[in-house]
Amino acid sequence: MIVSQARYEFRTVLRNGEQLLLTLIIPVVLLALFSGTSLLDLGAGRRVDFLAPGILALAVMSTAFTGQAIGTGFERRYGVLKRLGATPLPRGGLIAAKTLSVLAVEAVQAAVICAVALALGWHPRGDPASVVVLLLLGTAAFSGFGLLMAGTLRAEATLAAANLVYILLLAVGGVVFPLDRFPGPVQPALELLPISALADGLRQVLQDDAALPGGPLIVLAVWAVAGLALAARFFKWE
Repeated sequence: MIVSQARYEFRTVLRNGEQLLLTLIIPVVLLALFSGTSLLDLGAGRRVDFLAPGILALAVMSTAFTGQAIGTGFERRYGVLKRLGATPLPRGGLIAAKTLSVLAVEAVQAAVICAVALALGWHPRGDPASVVVLLLLGTAAFSGFGLLMAGTLRAEATLAAANLVYILLLAVGGVVFPLDRFPGPVQPALELLPISALADGLRQVLQDDAALPGGPLIVLAVWAVAGLALAARFFKWE
């Protein structure tokens, strides 16, 4: 039942034009645009080597947080979650199915983004296992707060808030703008954002060939525990 529901969730995302724009097209366009132009000063080194890890982090946020929050919020508003809760599929199974769907979408995103980045001249380094750990922790962090938002706010408020957070974190989360370009006093605060931690951790591994970075892992773990705990406590199915 869980696998069947996960397949349904996955197909729904792929058939939704707005979701596809958010989760796949925008990250790929940003990667191609800023890799091929000098619109932004990305410092020394190849532009695509800086951008590719940040775009992977953006893809995780767009799926696990923004897309999931909006989709789940409207399912809650229209009573879909309530009806699913009355089926033989338990509520825990529904959460598991949504998690599998998010991971499947992220796998497609990663494959497409990496293919485009490689075509643009990206030369990734580092341990793939470290990358997987960072991506999974980032997914947990963003999923927790996405479900918290969807389960506590009205659907229209979730739509507005999730898109606003997406834009703000894209601008200040070190995805396409290096954090060292921001004023010194705000940099430590920005480094504590989940998108910043994920992007920085991926860069340390894929760009600098570092081992599993402790700082970003701790930040992501704290966000994941806090988000999932709050979602479990306050999420409303109706």
